[in-house]
Amino acid sequence: MARSVAIYSPLGELQFSQKAVALFIAAIDAMGRYSIPSGELSIALLDDGTMAAMHGKFLSDPTPTDVITFPGNPAERFAGEICIAVGYAARSAKEHGVPLGDEIALYLVHGWLHLAGLDDATEEGAALMRSAEKELLDHARMRDLIPNFRL
Repeated sequence: MARSVAIYSPLGELQFSQKAVALFIAAIDAMGRYSIPSGELSIALLDDGTMAAMHGKFLSDPTPTDVITFPGNPAERFAGEICIAVGYAARSAKEHGVPLGDEIALYLVHGWLHLAGLDDATEEGAALMRSAEKELLDHARMRDLIPNFRL
């Protein structure tokens, strides 16, 4: 049974296919390598100001950030929420010469891996996170499932 994915974005200029995002999540889920709790996954695609405010409120750091992950409650069939700063992603994509969809896919995978229990706070954890990100992105890319996000 496919995981339910709820996508929220108040950004009218951001164009993407909700179906493509759900297929991307389904591919990562089906891989089974890094499992997140069962239940609905929430994805919020937000502006940088909202993300900075959330970063300050929930992590005591009011600086801009790329992705914030909130764990869910499997007892309530809620896997968690991945919040992404779209402006941050756009600047980073331009800086690295990659499509916006690739950068947002990286942030989705990063958030997914946090929900799966990976932590990149240490050097060893960060190395494991980078390796896992590459593995999941390669899996989706080989299946041509990286969502196309456009501003």
